[in-house]
Amino acid sequence: RIRGAFALAIMFYDKPKEIWVVRKGSQLVVGHAGEEGFCASDPTALLEFTKDVWFMDDDEMARISKEGCVFYDFEGNQHEKESMHLDWEAALNDKGDYPHFMLKEIHEQPEVVTHTLLGRVASNQIDLSHELDWTPEQVAPWKKIHFVACGTSHHATMIAAGIMEEIGNFEIRTEIASEYRYRNIPIGPDTLVVFVSQSGETADTLHAARLAKSKGAKCIVVTNVRNSTIHREVGDGLITPAGPEIGIAATKTFMAQITILTLLGLYIAKLKNDLAPDTEQRIITGLMEIPGKLASILGQEKEIEAIARNFADARGFFFIGRGLSYAPALEGALKLKEISYIHAEAYPAGEMKHGPIALLDKEFPVVAIVPKNKLWEKTISNIEESMARNSPIIALATEGDKEIGYYSQNVIFTPETEPELSAFMSVIPLQLFAYYVARQRGCDIDMPRNLTKAVTVE
Repeated sequence: RIRGAFALAIMFYDKPKEIWVVRKGSQLVVGHAGEEGFCASDPTALLEFTKDVWFMDDDEMARISKEGCVFYDFEGNQHEKESMHLDWEAALNDKGDYPHFMLKEIHEQPEVVTHTLLGRVASNQIDLSHELDWTPEQVAPWKKIHFVACGTSHHATMIAAGIMEEIGNFEIRTEIASEYRYRNIPIGPDTLVVFVSQSGETADTLHAARLAKSKGAKCIVVTNVRNSTIHREVGDGLITPAGPEIGIAATKTFMAQITILTLLGLYIAKLKNDLAPDTEQRIITGLMEIPGKLASILGQEKEIEAIARNFADARGFFFIGRGLSYAPALEGALKLKEISYIHAEAYPAGEMKHGPIALLDKEFPVVAIVPKNKLWEKTISNIEESMARNSPIIALATEGDKEIGYYSQNVIFTPETEPELSAFMSVIPLQLFAYYVARQRGCDIDMPRNLTKAVTVE
């Protein structure tokens, strides 16, 4: 007897031209083209062979043969199932001239932001009505907004929540799915719960969605895979148009998430009549400028590589930021851990003095995100605390900041943007920094140890 989550592909000795597949809890996709059948745990694996696939449901089996795919429930009853056409390009599965998929996907981010805005922004106004058929009357009862996700997706929700707090009158909480599902959190019809999962198969996020739905909350999903399990179960959702992401460490899907979640926040605030027209136009204009600014950051790749190489043998790292810069610090630390295997932690900059500062010395650098905003002086004071302990400082600062050179010889400058969108500017520098540290150390960047693209276990 098999217990737990599984996805199996089985061949019988006396039926060598058939494959039986069965799913319970783990992602499974099947496809057929000509007289060939295919099965995989991720749809991107099938793009080379077919773009018409079937996403298996829980407690479902299929027989794959040269004639096609036939589907059954666990009782052996046959049923019809509609295929889905993948609109991804097979070329996205090719590294091209890049040494790693991760670097290629980092460079695709300006285009990803453009595609995410396309069809959702026009004439400096946000419109998601073709994806979320909401009215002001439907939105009015929602008093609370919960963002639920894991890992990198959780960091994206933290950025979105910070932006929403800046622009609207929201009661927001961001939750890690593996904790959310086991806590006694008040959830009901007055709660909008936004589940974010790159793969759409994250087990903890999926179980949290089932819990919230059972309590009557309004649920939507943000995912990169249309018709994934969580998309099918939740129904309402926003699809990030990032295309297939092959590198295990999320890069372009993270950028797509923070873009689409920012649009979602604007849209909800607008429906609640909490969004001033000038604020909407200002932030939309800022979003439209993001792709060009990201491209200019990519133009500094060689400088970022040089800084990264100098610190590839560090004992550990702290990443610090205040306000909207804290979540990017978390994501930067995670990226470095994932692909370079160096221990890295992120803290709100003001928390350094409450214990973490004990670790600082000349072999323990601090990466400080210090945009030129109302918190600049506070963050600088935390940089000075670190300098007093002989820690090298790597600073992400706003272009035109003439004072930052007093505090760091390793500065990565980023373009000025609207204050609410400052987190966008930190993403690519931190991704490139992690990438080049890992490359200098000879790590397997696209397939780091112990990690998978879709976490389907609890």
